[in-house]
Amino acid sequence: MKKKSTMPTFDADTPITQGDIDTGKLVLRKRTAGRVILPKKRVTLYLDESIVDRFKEMAGDRGYQTLINETLKSSMHQADIAETLRQVIREELKGRKAA
Repeated sequence: MKKKSTMPTFDADTPITQGDIDTGKLVLRKRTAGRVILPKKRVTLYLDESIVDRFKEMAGDRGYQTLINETLKSSMHQADIAETLRQVIREELKGRKAA
């Protein structure tokens, strides 16, 4: 059985205040091409101090956690591209051996 939310719901007619946002009663989500961007999931992660310091230095005012998230996403995409490239090369090599 799923736990029911204890957070109050907001009607379309109810005005949203900055106080609602500040207290976490309301989460604003960005839209990209008509789709809502999925909310992030909170995790506890232990990183080397040097890594955190480096990302804080690189991020400046932007937020080092956002930069870490983008770096991890980039790494996932690079791994996908690398695997696709390996597959294409294998297929090309098979084609040459057959010819």
